Amino acid sequence: MKVVLHLIAVVLLFLPIQIVAEDVIVKDIRVEGLSRISAGTVFNYLPIKVGDVLSTKAVQNATKELFKTGFFNDIRIKRDGNILTVVVIERPSIDQIEIDGSKDISKDDLKKSLKDVGLSEGRIFNRSLLDNIEAELKRQYFSRGRYSVQIETKVKELERNRVDINIEIREGKVAKIQGINIIGNKSYSDKKIAKEISLTEPGFSTIFTGNDKYSKEKLIGDTEKLRNLYQDNGYLEFAIESTQVTVSPDKESIYISISITEGEIYKVKEYKLSGNLILPEEEIRKMIDIKPGDRFSRKAITDITQRITEALGDKGYAFANVNPIPEVDKEKAEVSFTFFIDPGKRVYVRRINFSGNTVTRDEVLRREMRQLESSWYSPEKVKRSRVRLQRLGYFEDINVETPQVPGTSDQVDVNITVKERPTGNLLFGIGYSDVDGALINGSITESNLFGAGKSLSFSFDNSSSSKQLNLSYVNPYYTKSGVSRAFSLYSTEVDSARADTAAYLLSTSGAGVTYGFPITENQSLRAGVAYETTDITVSAFGAQVAQDFVARYGNENSNFKTTLGWGFDSLNSALFPTEGGLQRITVEAAVPGSDVEYIKTTYEAAIYFPLYRTSSFRSKLELDYGSGHGDTENLPFYKNFFAGGSRSIRGYQSRSLGPIDPLTLDPIGGNRRILGNLELFFPFPGTKSENNSMRLSLFVDGGMVYGETEDVDLDIVRYSGGLAFNWFSPIGPLALSYAKPINPEPFDELERFQFTIGVPFR
Repeated sequence: MKVVLHLIAVVLLFLPIQIVAEDVIVKDIRVEGLSRISAGTVFNYLPIKVGDVLSTKAVQNATKELFKTGFFNDIRIKRDGNILTVVVIERPSIDQIEIDGSKDISKDDLKKSLKDVGLSEGRIFNRSLLDNIEAELKRQYFSRGRYSVQIETKVKELERNRVDINIEIREGKVAKIQGINIIGNKSYSDKKIAKEISLTEPGFSTIFTGNDKYSKEKLIGDTEKLRNLYQDNGYLEFAIESTQVTVSPDKESIYISISITEGEIYKVKEYKLSGNLILPEEEIRKMIDIKPGDRFSRKAITDITQRITEALGDKGYAFANVNPIPEVDKEKAEVSFTFFIDPGKRVYVRRINFSGNTVTRDEVLRREMRQLESSWYSPEKVKRSRVRLQRLGYFEDINVETPQVPGTSDQVDVNITVKERPTGNLLFGIGYSDVDGALINGSITESNLFGAGKSLSFSFDNSSSSKQLNLSYVNPYYTKSGVSRAFSLYSTEVDSARADTAAYLLSTSGAGVTYGFPITENQSLRAGVAYETTDITVSAFGAQVAQDFVARYGNENSNFKTTLGWGFDSLNSALFPTEGGLQRITVEAAVPGSDVEYIKTTYEAAIYFPLYRTSSFRSKLELDYGSGHGDTENLPFYKNFFAGGSRSIRGYQSRSLGPIDPLTLDPIGGNRRILGNLELFFPFPGTKSENNSMRLSLFVDGGMVYGETEDVDLDIVRYSGGLAFNWFSPIGPLALSYAKPINPEPFDELERFQFTIGVPFR
């Protein structure tokens, strides 16, 4: 039997030679066996053409080239006179891919990874890919710590040369780190090192962090953190000798061993400057904050290098290189540094190009740029330009690239790609506020009118306690120098009894114009004037403070008021800032000759500190003061400040803190107010870190309102602490908070859970 098979193989081997035993010129080529693949595709890959002379080598090469396509299971070439016939058996196509058992990774993500290795519905099926499939899926699960995953693939043949592929996955359990062993540490305890690295053994915190799940990337990051710990504290020769990761037989436990050599603590002997300094030497030395005798610190050296590089970059030397060259004296455990400065060529910006702004005009983006064309390139100005574009609120994403101009060594282009978000909307909705109760509101808003960066808005709010109509128009660049102008018309009706404050009815209408004047990059002045009429209705059983005011000044009054303001704003975002500061001083005053004369002053300050990559901390303070002047003794009661509620001190009922009306015992507000806030912001669990529409926070609020005759007593300030959730939902801003009052008095009105819908965040 073996002899017969051998003879058949020999015959098949020499069959092409027998086909072309004599020179034949091909006059026609035919293809047989095709069902899905077109004959044109075969002819495209076939190296033999009509008119060619057949040879053994040509036939062998043709067979080889057609097999390389991966389309066929078998290929035979035969000749009938001068007609060449290619007989093929096609490989089946993939009709469906079914994945069962995947929970940790979505089926769509798994199918995408399979497509990357050449397996997707509609493609030609190659059985040799099955091993690649299993390897790729295991790689996906191993990266998530599922080392016990089992994968089984089944192929079902269908009619018309098609197959279905079924992939059954048993994910198994996530392997947990059961032990981390540091070998060689003498200066730092295991406990200290454990605090520095992220990977850890299972505990309560790992329920939320997942840091007890092993990943190669996390281990690499932790070894770098370990290196930083030592080299930032003098251990110049610190080294990681080895890292070993052991998986238990059941593949559900991980054991990690890291072997280190600490070395000696090194001191800085001296430093020198070398190369082409460009900047004055004294200016550079001010950036170097190490001195002889200091412990060596890799972080300090890196920071110095970065400061010098950035300073050179702001002078146009975009590709400057600052290289700290160490000279190590092992006997004395000392190290000297020579900072070699190579500024390279000075670079300027050839062009600034914008793309993606299909609605917004180029001029709207260009006027926010602090980096200009044909000027020296400055990384700091490019960064600031991006922040200013971000703060417009017109874009979901902004990407900045600075490629070098081809064929030059001293020019770059600044390419800015934006992804626009809808800036115009028509809204009608129902909301709720702990301040105003149920709300029916609507608005027509276009914050980027005709793509010119101007804003036009009309809105109305109708709640159980108030009705408001507002029309506003803002031109942020009324002049080319950045002076803004805004017009406003407004009408408000307030039924204070429904807002749980002293009872009276107040109707206010007004119109005004406001101008804004930029002073510096982060500072501006604001000045405005408005005409306002007020109508007060109060019954005999209404608030005493309202009755007294009407008895003295009448129930109708008209005022001309001016507003002056100064602001400093270095926040990195208008929506959810994570870094920067904010200060505002606003003075509102009724001019002499108005029916009632008063002055109100507000000072507000906030600072944001970024923590890690996704969290930030805010500290905020607000101080308010108001009084009457001229013929008006006190601040009009309807201009009073209030405290309590979701927009001031959470955990206390809205507007409930401070002075009360002696007749109705309802809150009436006061002419002085103190508010403070400490808040830690972090992403909502399960959302991506870059999500900019949803966040949680832990907070502490504090504050109090004081009346005209009361002393400002900090001992009676109320405090609360709790958890808050903010979300820019499809139906509008939504805020939820749960707060526990820290030092309530028996007569305080508490409200631990508070929420608002359709009300801007405070």
